[in-house]
Amino acid sequence: MEGGTAHHLGHVLRAQAGQLYELSDGSAAWLARIESVARNRVEFALLEQLPAPQPAADITLLLAVVKFDAFEWAIEKATELGVTTIIPLAGARSEKGLLAAASKRSERWQKILLESSQQSRRLRLPQLDDLAKPAQAFAAQTAEFRVMLSERSDAPSLRNILEHSNHTKAPANASLAIGPEGGWTDDELIAARASGFQEASLGQLILRTETAVIASLSMLSYALSPT
Repeated sequence: MEGGTAHHLGHVLRAQAGQLYELSDGSAAWLARIESVARNRVEFALLEQLPAPQPAADITLLLAVVKFDAFEWAIEKATELGVTTIIPLAGARSEKGLLAAASKRSERWQKILLESSQQSRRLRLPQLDDLAKPAQAFAAQTAEFRVMLSERSDAPSLRNILEHSNHTKAPANASLAIGPEGGWTDDELIAARASGFQEASLGQLILRTETAVIASLSMLSYALSPT
């Protein structure tokens, strides 16, 4: 291991020869023992390959940009809950100042995904796409199960939609769209329906974006899990 990560391990965490760590190259995980620690280099001996758990389902999260503290908290938890792709959306009702600054946050967001993946012992980081317009992002989705959260009073519950799905055949992948604090516009709802998205509600209470991310992803992961 070389570079900044090795420096952090050796000089911040004070790693020493003989200590055991779990290492991953993004495709496999190993139990390894430190052999030597230098300034910006740590050498390991690989002892044994570890089980590599795979996500319960391939889930793409299309998440409208909201205030950055809430957005970053949401993508951190989404990573821990196993999403495979995150697409930030420039919703019509997203704050324009946030959208203008979003491109400058990409490096920080990648760091959040890395740290969250390490914390949850994921082998692979979620893919973080560039900021996209909702209509284009909706049209690009090909998942078997596509759902967007809606505040409309006549929207069916996500629970009922998932139960119906499980009564037929549980899909192997899903796309979940969550809008900004002001909700979706009529044009965005029309674009989503045209791209095969179903509207779904999480109940009568209005949830913050980050709360909706955790609630809906937990339900999806449970419903789509093969075991």
